[in-house]
Amino acid sequence: MATRGTTTPRPRASKPQGQWALGDTTPLNATEEIKQAGSGLDVRDRIERVYAIEGYDSIAADDLGERFKWWGLYTQRRQDEPAAATQSKETKDLADRYFMLRIRSDGGQLSGPQARAIGSVSTDFGRDVADVTDRQNIQLHWIRIEDMPEIWRRLEAVGLSTAMACGDVPRGFLGCPLAGRANDEVIDATPVMDAVTARAVGNKAFANLPRKFKTSIAGCAQRCAQPDINDVSFVAVRGADGTPVFDVWVGGGLGSSPHFAQRLGVGVSADDVPDVWEAITLLFRDHGYRRNRKRARLKFLVADWGPDKVRETLEREYLHRTLDPLPVVQAPAELASDHIGVTLQRDGRVAIGLAPRIGRLTGTQLTELAELAERHGGGGRLHLTTQQKIVMVDIDAAAAEHIVATLERLDLRARPSSFRRGAMACTGLEFCKLALAETKGVAQRVTSELEQRLPEWDEPLRIHVNGCPNSCARFQTADIGLMGALVPQRDGSRGPGFLVHLGGHVEGHRAFATKVKGVRVPAEDVVDYLEMLLRRYLDLRDGDQTFPTFIAALGADELSAFAALPELASAPA
Repeated sequence: MATRGTTTPRPRASKPQGQWALGDTTPLNATEEIKQAGSGLDVRDRIERVYAIEGYDSIAADDLGERFKWWGLYTQRRQDEPAAATQSKETKDLADRYFMLRIRSDGGQLSGPQARAIGSVSTDFGRDVADVTDRQNIQLHWIRIEDMPEIWRRLEAVGLSTAMACGDVPRGFLGCPLAGRANDEVIDATPVMDAVTARAVGNKAFANLPRKFKTSIAGCAQRCAQPDINDVSFVAVRGADGTPVFDVWVGGGLGSSPHFAQRLGVGVSADDVPDVWEAITLLFRDHGYRRNRKRARLKFLVADWGPDKVRETLEREYLHRTLDPLPVVQAPAELASDHIGVTLQRDGRVAIGLAPRIGRLTGTQLTELAELAERHGGGGRLHLTTQQKIVMVDIDAAAAEHIVATLERLDLRARPSSFRRGAMACTGLEFCKLALAETKGVAQRVTSELEQRLPEWDEPLRIHVNGCPNSCARFQTADIGLMGALVPQRDGSRGPGFLVHLGGHVEGHRAFATKVKGVRVPAEDVVDYLEMLLRRYLDLRDGDQTFPTFIAALGADELSAFAALPELASAPA
C-alpha cells in the first residue's frame, strides 16, 4: 500500500515501435509514410513514362529521395560540395542531377554477355566508370534519368536487373565466386541461390521491410561470403553423418552499432533454404522495429530477443514446424580466402582472381576482361568477390600465365602486393552524400606508396578506407580501418581525415576493430602515419607474430601507446 501523501509510480508505457505483428501499422517516420503511400517497385513505370521524357526537374520528391532506391538509383553528390557540407546541409541539398546505379549480380556471377552489357552501359552512359563493390555487384556513376529506359533495355536483354538493388528490401545476395568449381567446397550453393533469388526479386511481399536486408548463401568451405555480418546467412557445413546442411545465422551487421550474427542452432537442407529464408524475412518484416530508422535493422531485434526466441517465433508463426538442431561446427581458424591468384578448379580448369585498383575500373576494362576470358575458355564469365575483386572462371589452365601477364599490363593484377590485395574503399566523398572524406584516391595512394616504402612487407594486411561511420567498406572488420571524419588540420582548421581502428577480424576469434583513442589523422598525412605504424610493428613484434596477432595481444593502453604518433596525428577533438 502506498504511503499517505505519495503516489505509486505507474510503469512507463513503452513507445510504439511500428511492429506490424502487434497491429502497429501507423507510419512513425517520413520514410514509412512514403513507403505506405506507394511501393518503390511501382516507380519504374513513372521513370519510363514521365521522368525519362520530361527530365530531372519533373521527378517527384518522394520518388527521388526514396522510391528510386528500389530500382538501384541514388542521386550522387555534387562535385563542388566540400566535406564540411555533409554536416551543414541536408542530403537532398547535396544531390547532383546525376545518379549512381547499382546492378544486381546475386552471388557475384556475371556471364560474358552480362559483363559486356555493363561495360557498354558504363562507356556509353556513365563516363566509363565501373566500381566493384564488396556486395559483389557493380555500381555505375554519372547516369542521367533520361537514359534509364535504354540502360534497362540493355541490362534486361542479358538477364540483369536493378530491381531491389537498394531500398528497404532484400539486397543482392552474397555467395562464393567459385561456387560449383572449388575443390574444397561443402556444396554447390548455386541452385539454392537461384531459388531464393527467384522468390525474392520483384516480390511485393518483401518490398516494404523495416530497413535493408542482407543475405549470404554459400557452400564455400572457407566462408568467403561474410556470414558473420549479414542479416541472415546460410553457411554450408557437414552434419554428423557427413551430409551437407546449412547452418542458419541471423542478426549480423556493421555501422554505428556493429553486431556479429548469431547461430539459430539449426541445420536446414538445401531444399528447405528458400522456405526458411522467406520465413526469416517475413519475421523481420512483421516484427522489425519501424519507429527509429537507426534501430530498424534485424540485428537489433535479434539482440533484444535472443536467438532462441527468434527460432521459436520462426517455427511457430511462419514455418509451422520444428527445425532440426545442429551442434556448433568448428569455424575456420583463419580469414576466408579472397580467391586472388590462379586456383585450380575441380574440373581441371583454373580460376584467376585479380585486383583492380581499390575496386575501381572502367567499363572499357570490364569489356576487355570479358573478351579475354572468352578467348581462353571461360565463356567470358567474371565473378565478383566480397573484397571488391574479380575472378575469371573456367579458364584453360595452359593459358593462365599468358592471362596473368596480360592482366599486369592492364593494371588488373592477379599477383598483387599485400597492400593492394587487402585494400578496400567505399565510394567516399567523390560521389556519396554521407561521406566526410575522399576514399578511393586515398586508398590508391596508400597502396602504391606503401609498396614503395615497405618493399620488404610480406604478410597479408587488410586496410579498409571508409568515408563515414556506415562501414560500407567494412572498416570495423579490417586489420586497419580508417573511418572518415572532419579532423583538425595542421593549420588549425577542420577538414577531411580519418579515425583509426585496429584489429578487426571475422571467423576464428571474431572481433570488431578497436577505435584508437585520441588519434585523428588528416587525409594528407595518412600514408606517413601508416608507414610509421607498420614500421613500429616490425620493430616490436615477437618473432613470427603477424599484424593481427600482434594487435590482438595488446591491452587497451598498449594499443593507444602503439598507435599514437603525435608528430602526425592531431590531438583529440
